[in-house]
Amino acid sequence: MKALLKTLSEAYGPSGAEDQVREVVRAEVRKLADYVTVDPLGNLIAVVKQQSKTGKKIMLAAHMDEIGFAVTHVDAAGFARVLPSGGVNPLASVGQRVRFANGRLGVVGLDARRDDLGKPPTLSEMFIDLGASSRAANPVQVGDVAGFWRPLEDLGGRLIGKSLDDRVGVAILIETLRALKRTPHEVAFVFTVQEEIGLRGAGVAAFGLDADLGLALDVTRTGDTPNGPKMETALGAGPAIKVRDARMLTDPRIKELLLARAREAKIPTQLEVLEGGTTDAAAMQLARGGLPVGCVSVPARYIHTPSEMVDYGDVQQCVALLLAVLHKPIEL
Repeated sequence: MKALLKTLSEAYGPSGAEDQVREVVRAEVRKLADYVTVDPLGNLIAVVKQQSKTGKKIMLAAHMDEIGFAVTHVDAAGFARVLPSGGVNPLASVGQRVRFANGRLGVVGLDARRDDLGKPPTLSEMFIDLGASSRAANPVQVGDVAGFWRPLEDLGGRLIGKSLDDRVGVAILIETLRALKRTPHEVAFVFTVQEEIGLRGAGVAAFGLDADLGLALDVTRTGDTPNGPKMETALGAGPAIKVRDARMLTDPRIKELLLARAREAKIPTQLEVLEGGTTDAAAMQLARGGLPVGCVSVPARYIHTPSEMVDYGDVQQCVALLLAVLHKPIEL
């Protein structure tokens, strides 16, 4: 699974440009599901057909896209000005390497200052330097999107990489699909697009699938760093079962289902209340006439930076929890 995480983390796929990472996912799942489709927005959906008349139709979602920088202007000297694609943190961006769809690398630079040198940077002051000496020599154009570039690093129990939000969720769904030998349910494994710019893919997919219940797989913040947010979640304490976030209230029946299956399987869990931010579950919940949803989160440090950190044990336990949910009948 670490090899899969490395491939997914290092793949290129900012919001709206998920083609390359989608092909990585397609290659992994095409022989595991009963059928695989791509909808008009670009969501990849791998379906395991229903195996019991009493089974539910379940939607599992993890987003393929990552945050990035969209080029708005290339000046005469070849420097590309950008705007954010998703929740880019300017403080974590200066000096970082980025990569475009064509493979070209650049570095995020900051306008020189003559006063107030300690002021936090803003995106309007930033540019991407691709090593070009003129506009004509610049290998990108207006509208091209760059994502952070960093290789995944394995620290043993912990992994550090770019776009683990939410390639770690993508890996969990792939591994769950690979390990799912039996289920009474019809399960749609949905690898969504454009989450970082408004949960767009999940809403479209949930409307089309019209499932009985849904679960999102994503990352969440932790409270285990010095002077960190006042949260109960921590690396190494198991999957986090979301209670609520800024845009979604977990259906109490889904929360209790997850907790009960975790207890039965002796999987450690923690409860998550996230003050800011949300996941695909928020869009799924509002599709059609409404969908009972929940979210299983992987605790992660340094979210929306090029060096997001997760605990490998938590990742494995998330797979175990999903299998525990899918192996048995579900009554809501």
